Amino acid sequence: MTKSSKTYLIFGFLLVISFNWDTLSAQGNDDRIQPYQENGYYWQYNGEPVILLGGTDDDNLFQMPNLREHLEELREAGGNYIRNTMSDRRSGGFEEYPFQKLANVMYDLDQWNEEYWQRFENMLRLTSEMDIIVQIEVWDRFDYSRENWPPHPYNPANNINYNYEDSGFQPEYPEHPGANEQPFFFTTPDQQNNQIVLQYQQKFVNKLLDHTMEYPNVLYCIDNETSGEEAWAIYWAEFIRDRADTEKRKVNITQMWDDWDLTAEEHRRTIDHPDRFDFLDVSQNNHQTDETHWENFLWVRNYIESEPRPINSVKIYGADGGRHGGDNIDAVEKFWRLIFAGAASARFHRPESGLGLQELSKTQLRSARMFLDEFNIFSAEPDSGHKQISNRGEDEAYLTRIQGNQYAVFFTNGGDVNVDMPEADGSWQVRWLDISKSNWTENQSLNSRNSIHLKAPGDGHWVAVISKM
Repeated sequence: MTKSSKTYLIFGFLLVISFNWDTLSAQGNDDRIQPYQENGYYWQYNGEPVILLGGTDDDNLFQMPNLREHLEELREAGGNYIRNTMSDRRSGGFEEYPFQKLANVMYDLDQWNEEYWQRFENMLRLTSEMDIIVQIEVWDRFDYSRENWPPHPYNPANNINYNYEDSGFQPEYPEHPGANEQPFFFTTPDQQNNQIVLQYQQKFVNKLLDHTMEYPNVLYCIDNETSGEEAWAIYWAEFIRDRADTEKRKVNITQMWDDWDLTAEEHRRTIDHPDRFDFLDVSQNNHQTDETHWENFLWVRNYIESEPRPINSVKIYGADGGRHGGDNIDAVEKFWRLIFAGAASARFHRPESGLGLQELSKTQLRSARMFLDEFNIFSAEPDSGHKQISNRGEDEAYLTRIQGNQYAVFFTNGGDVNVDMPEADGSWQVRWLDISKSNWTENQSLNSRNSIHLKAPGDGHWVAVISKM
């Protein structure tokens, strides 16, 4: 064989390797969680459309001692979605920090606590096996203020890597983290360019990505309900994206802003940048109630209609005696409004701020799956202006429809309305879902002459599904 022939052979072999790598990477990406190709408001996973529903009893779920049992309980009820903050604050007494503690009780930010990362890996493995989607929050501002800061490894008093003067930190940050007094969240080059601290933050995120990048069931959120600077979110979104591009992986990234009003300028930082943020998380809208809750969500959905993206809601507030107002009924109604409004996800927040995973929330998950088996939500359009419901009281009923084929109405507490269908004369059937009992009633046959009158079988929460016969 001539020298030139050998050169061409080697070159061809390298091209084959390159082609095979790109092909395998593309095939692997096809099964990952990503916006649904046929309707960008929703997700697809393993190539199939999915709506993400959940409710769990903690946020940093990977730290829970009974993680497997909790995930199995969620899955059995119909849940397929969890929130996982990387939080290490020791509210339960069993949480671990990510860094190695030395014999002199100081931490070394250059060494890892393998127990923390093994717990994280275990959560990723279990959720992947169970087809549960994990929405990770990389940073949680509550970990670095008030009572959580004095014992934290990033506090210079507790590590061997930097001091107060070099890091710019203070011994205490007693104010609510919403005051944005903690320089931990100002380290990036376009902020204070604090390279002393930033290098350890980068190592942490890279370590996190070492674990997550191979798993197909992960979504990334930069912060928990932040009101911080936009530059911080941009930096970490680009950091994660660059790492994913290097490894030829698809990732989906968002930021969760704190403002309860989704029309506020703060939310435009994600809404107006589909190039940077692949989906939206509008959890803080769940501080709203009734019609405002519905209208503000649909304001966002309509705003992005030219370039739809999934709109997630990883925290539904509301529980009897909870810290954030609302009650059990309020939480249930938010859950169903989100489904009917076209949300890509809906998850009950942890107790006592939300229902978590209790019998009431498990009933909602079961009933929601029964409804979604009957009604093709991925082809539906919410009735944002209540144009197709007449004789409707305030917050009485909400409609979504596949025009001319199927209509669904959620009743918050019994009642009766007219569903206007001027284009849909003919024979129809109605099924009623008793949400509180996860039970369908018998089919009813109806004839439509421009509208159908619906009267709920009783008080409480009901869903009617009207289908063409």
